[in-house]
Amino acid sequence: QNAAQKLKPIVPIKFHISSRTDAGVHALCNAAHIDIQRPPGKPPFQEKELIYSLNYHLKPEPICILKAHRVAESFHARFSALSRTYVYRLLVGCSHHSEIPVFERDLCWAPRGGYLDVPAMQDGAQFLLGTHDFSTFRSHNSDTPFQSPIRTMFQIDIQPSSGFLSHHYEDRGLEFWELQFRSRSFLYRQVRRMVGTLVAVGQGKLKPHHVKELLEKKDARALPPNAMAPPSGLFLKSVEY
Repeated sequence: QNAAQKLKPIVPIKFHISSRTDAGVHALCNAAHIDIQRPPGKPPFQEKELIYSLNYHLKPEPICILKAHRVAESFHARFSALSRTYVYRLLVGCSHHSEIPVFERDLCWAPRGGYLDVPAMQDGAQFLLGTHDFSTFRSHNSDTPFQSPIRTMFQIDIQPSSGFLSHHYEDRGLEFWELQFRSRSFLYRQVRRMVGTLVAVGQGKLKPHHVKELLEKKDARALPPNAMAPPSGLFLKSVEY
C-alpha cells in the first residue's frame, strides 16, 4: 500500500487482499486488488509498467509483484475467489531441531521422533474431505462469533517433496513431505490444526478414525494439547478465480 502511494494517485489507495495469514506463515503467491486514479491527462498504468513501478518501491521488502491484470469493477480479491490452496512442509528424519538444514530453517516443521506413518496420515485425511462443521479445527479470534464453521475441503494430498539443495545432503536420510489443502476458504488456524492432528496420527498418538471422532465433536477444546503445527511450515500456494 505504501509502495502504491508513491505512484502519486489522486485518491488514497487501499489494497484488498484475498487472504490473511498468521505471523510466520509464508506465501508463494497471494492476490490483491487496488483502484488507482491518476491525475487528469495521465493515461492508466499499463500492466508491465505497474509491476515494475511497484517492485521498484518494494525493494527493501521480502515481497514482489508477479503479475497484474485489469479487472472489472465487480471483482473483489477476497470475495471473488473460487478456492485457496495451502501447502504445509514437513521434514522427517531429524531427532533434534538443530539438525534442520540451515537453508530450511523457518520454512518447514520437523516433528519430534524423526518418523511418520504417512499411509495412516493419508487415511486420517480422508475424513476431512467434503463439507463439515470444522469447529474442532479452528482457533478462536475476534471473527469467530460471526463466522460459520461449515467449510468444504475440495482436496487434501500428502506427497513426498524435495528440500532446497537436498541432493547435496542425501546421505543424511532426511525426507520432505508436503500436505496440500484446497478449499474456498479456511477458518482461523484451521490448516495448522489439521496438520497437527494428522502428524499426531503419523506419530501413532492418534488412530486415523480419531480424526473423524474429533471432527464430529465440533469443539475446539477436543483437540489434543500441542496439536497445532507451527506457522513456519505453512505456505499460501495460490488463489484461484
